[in-house]
Amino acid sequence: MQDDFRLRGQHRLWPKAMQRTKRLLKIVLGFTLLVIGVAMLVLPGPGWLTIGFGLVILAAEFIWARRLLNRLKEHAIKLGRSVS
Repeated sequence: MQDDFRLRGQHRLWPKAMQRTKRLLKIVLGFTLLVIGVAMLVLPGPGWLTIGFGLVILAAEFIWARRLLNRLKEHAIKLGRSVS
């Protein structure tokens, strides 16, 4: 009977551990894309696009990333209007 109780307790811990692991992976991936994007600003590659993807991932976890992503969108829209 006690074995059943222990398994139930462990069963509840798995979803929290998985959520934390997913959150950590999102954060690591987001910051990695940001760093790679910044490097691509001086190296060949789509730097701003990579920075945007990194901010999209980080915006799910951090308010500052969401604000920065919104500013980046506004600047992209203004740039698009000025080009056409």
